[in-house]
Amino acid sequence: MTTSSNIRPTRLEYIRTKRRILIAKKGLKLLKLKRQALILEFFNTSKTAAALRESLQTELRQGYEAIKLAEMLAGAMRLENESMKLPMMSNLQVMSKSIMGVHIPRLKGGQTEIYEEYLLELPTSITAAISSFNKVHKIVLDIAEKETALRKLLYEIERTKRKSNAIENVFVPRLMAAVKFITFRLDEIERDTFIMLKTVKRKMGEREQETLKEVGA
Repeated sequence: MTTSSNIRPTRLEYIRTKRRILIAKKGLKLLKLKRQALILEFFNTSKTAAALRESLQTELRQGYEAIKLAEMLAGAMRLENESMKLPMMSNLQVMSKSIMGVHIPRLKGGQTEIYEEYLLELPTSITAAISSFNKVHKIVLDIAEKETALRKLLYEIERTKRKSNAIENVFVPRLMAAVKFITFRLDEIERDTFIMLKTVKRKMGEREQETLKEVGA
């Protein structure tokens, strides 16, 4: 913490402190702009996540209805056998994109790849059930991506807010107090110097008068 005891009351220190205030205010402005951009991204992502959750509910209902229909038309045994033949999901790749310095995850893959020839051999009811739950799986991955992004954005918003508050309410006021102290001390030194010079001039005048008297005597 900066105190008056360790502040050098010099003009150079005054200039340096004023420059630090200017830089701090510019940084504060950038942090506030960053926070506004992050908040906007947060709300946009939140809307997208909400829409995905609604879509998930719709697809789940359609998926369960498709399974019931497939059980009735193709039989539970056929449905179970075909489910055992489905290939495993492809590798899920986790990438990222940067939004105002925040690394947001991007998920790629993770879908079950089914050959068209295989689907043509299946009853339409089973094909519809597979297609429906493929959509469900994709939506779940999208929701996971958005939920993770929301957590990261919220954390960065709070972190940026704390940094802004520290600069605005602590750092800048401390520097301004230092400038005030330096200005006061420089004025004080200038007054003391002026008084000292005036005293010296007066004494020199008195000595000059005494010398003139001695010469005249």
